[in-house]
Amino acid sequence: MLLENGGFKSFGFHFSGEHQNAVAGLYSVGWERESTHDYDYDGMKRNEFGKYVFQYTFSGAGKIEVAGKEYTLAAGKAFLVQIPSEHRYFLPDDSEHWEFMYITIYGEEAKRSFDFVNEKLGTVIQFSPESSPIKLLMSIYQEAVSRNITDAYESSAMAYSFVMELYRYALNIGVSTEKWPKQVEKAILYAKKYYPSQIGLNDLVAESGLSKYHFTRLFHKTTNLTPIQYLTKIRIDKAIELLRMTNYSIDDIAKLVGYSNGNYFIKVFHKRIGMSPGQFRESKYTVPVDHVMTD
Repeated sequence: MLLENGGFKSFGFHFSGEHQNAVAGLYSVGWERESTHDYDYDGMKRNEFGKYVFQYTFSGAGKIEVAGKEYTLAAGKAFLVQIPSEHRYFLPDDSEHWEFMYITIYGEEAKRSFDFVNEKLGTVIQFSPESSPIKLLMSIYQEAVSRNITDAYESSAMAYSFVMELYRYALNIGVSTEKWPKQVEKAILYAKKYYPSQIGLNDLVAESGLSKYHFTRLFHKTTNLTPIQYLTKIRIDKAIELLRMTNYSIDDIAKLVGYSNGNYFIKVFHKRIGMSPGQFRESKYTVPVDHVMTD
């Protein structure tokens, strides 16, 4: 269940089942990169009805107009809107691209959650890449890419879980959620998407727009990990997922998580987990991954 490097996809779901309207249903999920300025959605001119859109920016910038106000949607910003309603979101002329992930849900509980979050936090909200709603959104997208959402009950459960994470986030905002520096968020979002490629520190530095010295200091201050430790954590977490849920060979898993050399992957995995990937796969125990320490 890996994000496809460079592949932008969208998925629609049309399952029967009245529980979806009564509680929550999943209508669509996708990851897009828009670079033409024809991308322009008017919330009063769409065919959908009773749908709720959550859209999160990974890179570039878009804009949204709501109630006569215009907001810039840079990396880490999300918006929540109802369809239909008076809003318009688009790629502005001064932005070269807008890369984002979105989820569209519906149902009575979806409406209540979006109303609550909009009232408490507004239409445009800052989310850390490590926040639970964004992690869950990426997970739902991965499930769609892997064709694992096959009936109304799975899709409804995912939509409801997302609704609950929005509730939790809105209730905890300002208590346990801190705003991360924009440069760190951009690098983390880049790492989360492109970890299957052989990216490294220089790529994260370039994405941040800072010097290597200032970026590494700021990143460590924010996350308590170096950029390479963080990237390695992403890769090992995904490797663990693949070891548990697939029969892929160790060499194949190494390549899928960004290591060209299977032997080096085994070395890194053993240093973090305390056993080889093969031993981990055979073990009945669950080994938690909270921090990654690498050379």
